[in-house]
Amino acid sequence: MTGLRRSLTPDALRELMAELARTAPSGQPFRVYLVGGGTAVMAGWRSATLDADLYCERQDVFRDVQGIKERLRLNVEFVRPEHFVPALAGSADRHRFVERIGAVEFYHYDPYAQLLSKIVRGFRKDLEDARAFVRSGWVDAGRFRALIEAIPEAAWNQYPTLSRSAVLAAVDAFLADLDQAQP
Repeated sequence: MTGLRRSLTPDALRELMAELARTAPSGQPFRVYLVGGGTAVMAGWRSATLDADLYCERQDVFRDVQGIKERLRLNVEFVRPEHFVPALAGSADRHRFVERIGAVEFYHYDPYAQLLSKIVRGFRKDLEDARAFVRSGWVDAGRFRALIEAIPEAAWNQYPTLSRSAVLAAVDAFLADLDQAQP
C-alpha cells in the first residue's frame, strides 16, 4: 500500500464506479452492488465513509481492483449483508438501481438486508444509517419486521453467533426507539 487512503466521498465513489466500469471485461453485463457506507454516501446520508463495500456475483468485474485501489487511494472490501445475517425473502427484488456506466449497472443492495445487518452490528454510525433507511422511505418498518419474523428457523443455524430471539429483540428495540423519535 502506498500513501494514505482517502475517505470515500460521493466524488470518490463515482470515480471508483467509473474505474470499475472502465476495467470490466468487455462484452459482458455486470451488476455491482453498493453496500453499507457506500449506500449511505451515495444516498446523501453521510458525507464520507472509510471503505467502499461492494458485491458482485461475478468476481471478474473486479479483476483490476488492486490497481484501482492504488490509483484512487481507496479502501475496497467485498461484502454483502448475508455474510453476517440470514437472507431475507425477496431480497433480489429489492435492490435499488443507481446508474449504468458502460456494461456495469450499479445498485444499492437490498435496503432491508442492509438495515438488518446494521441493526445487528449496532455501532452508532450503523444505527444512524439504519434510521436513515426508514426515514428516507427506502424501508417500511412493518414490512421489515415481518421479513425478520419470516426468516426460517434453519437459516439461523448458519449464523452461530446470532440468536433469533436476540436479533428480534434488537429489531424491536430499534423500531420502538424510532417510533419514540418521530414527532
